[in-house]
Amino acid sequence: IKNIKSNRLSLTNFCLIDYILRGDILTQALIIGLIMILISAILILLSILIKIKAKKLKIDNKIQQGKIIYSDLNIPEKSYFSKRYRITGKPDYIIKKNGQYIPVELKSGNHLNAKKNHIYQLLAYCQLIEDNYNCYTPYGVLVYIDTSKQFKINFDPKRRFQLESIIKEMRKSIKCNIIKRNHNEIQRCIKCSMRQYCNQKIS
Repeated sequence: IKNIKSNRLSLTNFCLIDYILRGDILTQALIIGLIMILISAILILLSILIKIKAKKLKIDNKIQQGKIIYSDLNIPEKSYFSKRYRITGKPDYIIKKNGQYIPVELKSGNHLNAKKNHIYQLLAYCQLIEDNYNCYTPYGVLVYIDTSKQFKINFDPKRRFQLESIIKEMRKSIKCNIIKRNHNEIQRCIKCSMRQYCNQKIS
């Protein structure tokens, strides 16, 4: 019985295909038109879903207005690399706003002011964006999720000089093999991604 049903189904499919192929031009055009309408409807639906998802990301993570062109939170993205400074990194988001590429970095913790190390991390992302997109990045945005605080960090000449000085200092420390822990925060030490390799970790 199953074989009979299977044969009937195959015969039905064959007849349908044969009908489409042998049908007149009007019938073929109608079927093609319906298929195109279906494909268009699916594409429109996908576009709407993408916009809804992007809007939700902005609301959930308190991101400023603009088009999200890069996100490293949900799906791992490629790292950016600067040949000039030999640094690499991945911002949480890149927003395109008024033709400019703006890095957005999300941080946790009850911070009411922008922390120095977070600022320089964001400045490094500004430099990476400029080197990879061949553009001018005027500022970046720090977002502290737990306190709903946002800080616009200008990438001005003073901060550019500071960033370059820090990179040079890091190069010197690495070359001389003199790298010291610069804090006494236990929780920061526990959460550090380099903890397993560090010989100065806090117990």
